Amino acid sequence: MLLENKVAVIHGGGGSIGSAAARVFAREGARLFLAGRSLPRLEAAASLARVEGAEVSVAVVDAMDQAAVDRHIDEVAQAAGRIDVALNAVGFDHVQGLPIAETSLDDYLHPVVGYLRTNFVTAKAASRHMVAQHDGVILTISTPGARLTGRGLIGNAAQSAGLEGFSRALAGELGPDGVRVVCVRPHAMSDALATSYTGEMFGRIADAGGIAMDEWVTGLSGMTLLGRLPKLEDVAEYLAFAASDRAHSMTGAIANLSAGALVD
Repeated sequence: MLLENKVAVIHGGGGSIGSAAARVFAREGARLFLAGRSLPRLEAAASLARVEGAEVSVAVVDAMDQAAVDRHIDEVAQAAGRIDVALNAVGFDHVQGLPIAETSLDDYLHPVVGYLRTNFVTAKAASRHMVAQHDGVILTISTPGARLTGRGLIGNAAQSAGLEGFSRALAGELGPDGVRVVCVRPHAMSDALATSYTGEMFGRIADAGGIAMDEWVTGLSGMTLLGRLPKLEDVAEYLAFAASDRAHSMTGAIANLSAGALVD
């Protein structure tokens, strides 16, 4: 098993990506600590992970709150003895699809500040323990917006590019202490649209363009080299690999899981 005897913390553990990652991490032998703001969603994700035989704990934690995250991470380290993997899978709705003339400053800054804040907070908390044990993996999640251009992407582009830069810099800082940092950049996941904020967000973009949601998603799929969008399982499987010792020499990487929407 890829993650046998590993201790993994997943912030946003009740969300679409977090829950999918929890199931795969569980199957691969990890002990899981799921954190998020919705206890019912955390419990649902934990139940699915426990089916795979994993030991799973849940905690209601606001991943924007440094004190709350620090306290939870310290509790995990005390209970488990170490922290091997820290995944930030936090996601939230934000404005996309509007030209800059129709985008307010607050709407532009909302994803930039939010995503960079939560990833800083969770990485800082986990890194304290990983540096001390001289081992660990921090996983972040970006979007193709970091490399795309066009109307309506300005806030998403800024936050995604910023997060990728943060991940690279953090890899350079923590590398000498044996800690790896890997950023995963998936496209919109077709099976997440019904269960996450992305369905509503993309629905607004489709409505603004005067097309049906299904047609809009088909258009996204047609822009990839594989003619399809990635699925949650695709992303979760890669995250498990990146967190494992099989990726022991991988750090500072931005993993392209866009199904060919981007070509590196």
